[in-house]
Amino acid sequence: MLEDKINDPSIWNDREGANKIVKRCSDLKKETSEIIDLRNEINDNIGTVSLLEIEYDENVYELMLEEVSELQQKIEKLELKVLLSGEYDELNCTLEIHSGAGGTEACDWAMMLYRMYLRWCEKKGYRVDVLEYQEGEEAGLKSATLAVEGDYAYGYLKSEKGVHRLVRLSPFDSNHKRHTSFASVDIIPEFENKTDVEIKESDLKIDVYRSGGAGGQSVNTADSAVRITYLPLKIVVTCQNERSQLQNKEKAMEILRNKLTMIEIEKNKSKIEGMKEDNKNIEFGSQIRSYVMHPYSMVKDHRTDVETSNVDKVLDGDIDLFIEGYLRS
Repeated sequence: MLEDKINDPSIWNDREGANKIVKRCSDLKKETSEIIDLRNEINDNIGTVSLLEIEYDENVYELMLEEVSELQQKIEKLELKVLLSGEYDELNCTLEIHSGAGGTEACDWAMMLYRMYLRWCEKKGYRVDVLEYQEGEEAGLKSATLAVEGDYAYGYLKSEKGVHRLVRLSPFDSNHKRHTSFASVDIIPEFENKTDVEIKESDLKIDVYRSGGAGGQSVNTADSAVRITYLPLKIVVTCQNERSQLQNKEKAMEILRNKLTMIEIEKNKSKIEGMKEDNKNIEFGSQIRSYVMHPYSMVKDHRTDVETSNVDKVLDGDIDLFIEGYLRS
């Protein structure tokens, strides 16, 4: 079906759409090839087992055990791809981080999450654009918005949506007391087709301000940053990395449309309880994951009970165990 479209010269009238079809066809061929190769390897090992039953050989047995271990890893990766079969899992996404209860501590925690996701995206080979970055008053950041582009970006990162809680000895407290901080993460798919969500001009409050901060060289520092508040739902979106105020406004509106589209999709799927959960205050009792650095070391996902004692490794971007745990659950 896709190959028929590719062979039709008229598809190149829409070059962007054609490129997406070609990429999709290439991805499917690659996945099919992986499945065929995996099946052949399994059949080869079944044949080896049959031969060992007839005449046992220690060296052959050891080699087969190594191949079986590699096969198991390949099967687990394939299972993960099957789990990434949601309607929007293949899409790019927007990742938002907001500091919550905890003042300077929370802003620093938001910065730590910001770095964690940047490192994870770097390891995945994803492209990241900083759309908005607002510094904290003393340290860290109040909020940041990242555009994440890569295979199954939304499918992987959707598990990160929610409140993240940190417990540690405060570097900002002269008494070095233990503090608890919160930050929220939101993940919005970047819909490929323009959504038909109707947005009234009267429902919008648009502010222009001077952008800047440690978000990277791509972040604009002129008076062109745009903040849009959707008054009926009190949704706030911002953009500051484009070259002009108009471009920032267009990008912010695109993010807003994606957010409103996702809300409508969740409503249509009767996920009202899930939406209520996502809209909890960024404070104690609402977290999806806890990162404890004192009095012991542990990161635990409260939805799946997946946990690890290596907090530093997680904060350095090693979050696949939590993502995979969420997908498998």
